[in-house]
Order: sequence, then C-alpha cells, then structure tokens
Amino acid sequence: MISKSLKDQFIQIVGADNYRDSAAEKLVYSYDATPNFQSMPDAVIVPRNAEEVSMIVKLCNENRIPLVPRGSGTNLCAGTCPTEGGIVLLFTHMNQILEIDEENLTVTVQPGVVTLDMIHAVEAKGLFYPPDPSSMKISTIGGNINENSGGLRGLKYGVTRDYVLALEAVLPNGDIIRTGGKLAKDVAGYDLTRLFVGSEGTLCVITEATLKLVPMPETKKTMLALYQDIEAAAKTVSKIISNQIIPATLEFLDQPTLEVVEDFAKIGLPTDVKAVLLIEQDGPLEVVERDMKKIQGICLQEQAVSVQVAETEIEAEALRTARRSALSALARLKPTTILEDATVPRSEIAKMVKAINEIAVRHNVKICTFGHAGDGNLHPTVPTDARDHEEMERVEAAFEEIFAAAIDLGGTITGEHGVGVMKAPYLEWKLGAEGIAAMKLVKQAFDPNNIMNPGKVFAKESRKRVVISR
Repeated sequence: MISKSLKDQFIQIVGADNYRDSAAEKLVYSYDATPNFQSMPDAVIVPRNAEEVSMIVKLCNENRIPLVPRGSGTNLCAGTCPTEGGIVLLFTHMNQILEIDEENLTVTVQPGVVTLDMIHAVEAKGLFYPPDPSSMKISTIGGNINENSGGLRGLKYGVTRDYVLALEAVLPNGDIIRTGGKLAKDVAGYDLTRLFVGSEGTLCVITEATLKLVPMPETKKTMLALYQDIEAAAKTVSKIISNQIIPATLEFLDQPTLEVVEDFAKIGLPTDVKAVLLIEQDGPLEVVERDMKKIQGICLQEQAVSVQVAETEIEAEALRTARRSALSALARLKPTTILEDATVPRSEIAKMVKAINEIAVRHNVKICTFGHAGDGNLHPTVPTDARDHEEMERVEAAFEEIFAAAIDLGGTITGEHGVGVMKAPYLEWKLGAEGIAAMKLVKQAFDPNNIMNPGKVFAKESRKRVVISR
C-alpha cells in the first residue's frame, strides 16, 4: 500500500494528472497480452523526463515499493503484469524521436516511441531500422529493448540488441547513467548496454536509446513455397541456409495456421497444403534475383508442390501482413489463446516441428505452429479456454514437453518473448542452477531491495525437468 504521505510526494514530482490510482485506471494496467495473469497495481505514474523517473525510482527504493516499467503491454510472458503490486510506470509522455543522425546512421528516441512510427520516420530519410516485431504497430521501443524483441527480419538482420548503441537508464537507487555511444567500437569497461537489453525491467528503467540504422535496401522480392509434407518444408529451411543464402525473411506456417489466417485476411492463401514458407530477399537487384532463383530451385528440389513469386509490392505486402496477423487470427478460435516461442538450431527445425506435432497428439490439444523458421524460432500456439481446467492442465503439460524438446535439440525456452512469469519455472532447465545463481548475483548487485519488476525471470521454485521418450 502507498501511504498518503508517499502519494503526496509522487504527486509533487509528476503532478496530480500524472498520478493515477482510481479503480478503473489501476484495472487497465493490471494485465498485459499474456492470458491468465492479472494483478492490481497500487498506482500508475506517468513521468515526463528522466529526472522525474529518477526521483520516482529513488522514492520507491527508499520505501521498498515494487516498480514495473511498461510500454504498450504487448508482451506474452506476463512481464509487465504487476504481480506484486506497487507502481506501474508509463512512458506515454516520453514518446519523442529526439534525433535522426544521417551522418552517423543513428536515431535517438525516448522509450515511449511506437516502433512503427520510428521506422516510418527513418525510412522517410532513406534509412532502415530492421527489427520488426509483429506488434510493431503498437509496441514501443522501450518495450522492445526490455524484451530484446525480434521479428520477421531477424534471420538476416538480427534482433533489437544488435541495434542498441547507447542507453540512458535510471538505476534502482535513482542514479542516471549513460552507456555506449554513437560508436562502431567501444570496449571501455563492462558492456552495460547489452546487459540492460533484454533484462525485462529487472535492472533499470530505460529513459532514452540511441539505435543503429542501415541504408535502405535497393529492392526486395517475396516468394511463397507450398508443401504437402511439413518435414520437407522444415528441411528446406536448413538447405537454403547451408547453400549460403541468407534471406531477409524465412517464415513457416502449418496448415491449421494457414486456414485461420486466410479466413481472417482473405487474400487467397492456399489452405489445402500442409505448410508454406514465406521467403523474402532484399538488397541490390541482381543479388535479389540471383538468390530468389536459387531459393526457388532448392524449394522444388525439397518437394515443394508450387513456388509463387509476388508480382507486385501490394501482393507482397499482403503476404507479410497475413503472416503478422497470425496471432490475431488464431485468437478468434477460442476464448483463450496461448502463444509460446521455442528456438532450436536451424538444422533441427524439422525435428522440432515433428516433436510439436507428436506432443499435440499425445496431450490431445490443437497446436498451430508458425514462426521465424530461418532463425529456428517457432511459435506453437494453442487455442483453448481458461475455464476448462482439465484442458488447461493438458495444455501446460504439452508446453512443458515442447520446452524440454527444444533444449534437447540444443535450443532454448524462448527466442524473443522473454522469461517474465510464464517461463521462469523453466529457466533453470536451460541455464542450470549455477547459471541462475550467477544471474541472481547480477540482480542483487544492481537491485538489492528487489524493487525492479519483482517476481519476473526468477521463479520461486523451478519445475522438475520432464523426460520425453522418443
């Protein structure tokens, strides 16, 4: 609970309009995009600058008040659900693009900037920011950085961490620090920039970021390859990469996902095939044409029944939009949609897809699988109903086996969704007890009072590793 005295101090910092604690306002920020997690904060505070953030954090630290930094709440691991109450910190006032530096190829932004708005702003200058999470129309840069978001272009261009050059951040004691800079090289001290990216709000509050830009690709082409054999589609992914071709996008959708997406988007996607690969290449025209011709040949060699190249940018954009709408489309099937991510080496994609299908049968649940096959990141998704407790137990057991299968194949429990609350019990499976202990030492050093997004990443108890017989 926040005392009247402490409330008055917060109001003195941000003003009465930016301190919100009505039941309705707290309810709005009691959950995020993750199903089945909800917890009321004690208040919602909307700072206007880093100095106000610093004063808020210092007060929270002195009074042991939990603090949850929040963007648009699109994350899928309950990472911004205030599970231990306290303050939800919003950045709707801190939403400015501060600078686009064409000489150094950087953009500097506040954390509340919407990802797609920033992308459009830099593209107007002929520049390119590659990370493109499916939620980019509403997600914010601060949230992207905290979750180390990926996207469809991750195979060729990498993820958010690869583009964060510098940060301004408020530490749990209220200190404001700056890390990195507009530099191609910088090995002065510990790399705090990379440590903070993906830390899920557990180490600091990010108040400003300088991001790397690259030149806009000259051209791009998009292709749809159709398969009647899911494993053949998965093997194609490995074959393309082993031929030293790195597409900008290499996405996988299985038949259940295709059916739902086509019903949602109505753009003429085939629904009578077992799987499709959505493949895009960008760059100089001659390179794009050469690569797409090679990719087409590989797809046909690997039993693709058809390979179609989009004839216009409108057609290509429709295919990309359809892929990005997969979660929205699947959410229409049942009251609850649980979308997870597990990542394996590209060479193990076929085995992972096979394992997911076997797990679905074993637990009698419907699993629709799509994802960034080019970087091994699959999104098994279960339409279900949280009110059906028996089915939810089967769903949870299925995901436990999926995470275990991914680790057995040399993979990980999450590629881009983060750990948050959802994956915390499984993190020890990936890192081991020693790895968890090392991470806790880092957390303790930065946040000894455990005010920064408590209850996330570190589970109160780990789950026993499931054994899968093959």
